[in-house]
Order: sequence, then structure tokens, then C-alpha cells
Amino acid sequence: RVSVIKNAIPLTIVSLGVTLAFKMRFWNIGAEGQICVGAIAASYFAYTFDWPSWLLISVMMVTGFIAGGIWGLIPAVFKTKFGTNETLFTLMMNYIASYFIQYLREGPWRDPSKNGFPEMPRFSSAARLPSVMGVHAGWIFALLIAVFVFIYLRYTKHGYELTVVGENSTTARYCG
Repeated sequence: RVSVIKNAIPLTIVSLGVTLAFKMRFWNIGAEGQICVGAIAASYFAYTFDWPSWLLISVMMVTGFIAGGIWGLIPAVFKTKFGTNETLFTLMMNYIASYFIQYLREGPWRDPSKNGFPEMPRFSSAARLPSVMGVHAGWIFALLIAVFVFIYLRYTKHGYELTVVGENSTTARYCG
């Protein structure tokens, strides 16, 4: 059960981010690639720096969010500038991110103690979230983000505008 919860936490957080795009009827199916790129950026800091836990985890979170966001921004720029199909673009970007992780696992980040098997080393304890009620504290972040997204979409002007864009783009243009 704990394994299922551990896997569900990042998927929940990413699905909350993708919810905003889906509200506008933009079909971003690149969440997997965005998770991968965010994880690559965060892992770089986990493998490279020996900082205090609070600083290392904070930097990992910020860089992971930024890298995943930039990865999601690339197809958005291409859609607005060149009219590309965001569904296909984000799908193909998933493969690029996945193959880059494969390269890292089999190359620069390969664990030398695994006798040639392509596996990355585990993070130091400073790079891991503390456990709360038997599961890492990421579930607390997921709950907080869920509440934030709900309030944002339901009670803010910008959240309303996102919904209007998805419901009817002509009305959205009329409203400004």
C-alpha cells in the first residue's frame, strides 16, 4: 500500500498542474515528460551537492518545478507561434525526456556498485523528504496544492477566465 501511495503522490501533483491546461481545453499529454525533466533537474542537485537537508530539498523542489514548467512551455510556444498540435508535440517530448533518463542511467549517473547493471545510485538521506505517517511528506504538498488549485479555479478571477477560455473562446475574447 505504501508503494502505491508513493507513486500516486507525484502523479497527483502533476495532474493538478495539467488540470489548469485541461480547463482551457489545451490537451497537454506531456505530464510524463515534465515529471522526467523535473526529476532530472532535481536529481542533479541530489547527486552533486552535499548541502543541509532543508536547503537541498528546497533547491530540488524549485528546480524540479522550473524545469518541468519550461518543458511544458516549449510546446505552448510552438502552438502559439506556429500553430502546432500540442497533443502530438507533448507526446513526442515525453520520449525525448525518457531517452535522456536512459542515457543518464546508462552513462554519467550509473551506479558503479551495481556491477555493470544500468541503475542510478540512491539519493543521500539529505535529499529525501522526511516520513510522515509512514509515507514521505510529499502527500502533504499534494493536499495543499489540491486545496490551492480548487480555490484558484473556484474563487479567483483568473481561475474563472481559464474556465471561460475552455468553455467558449469567442466569449473569452469578448470579455478580454
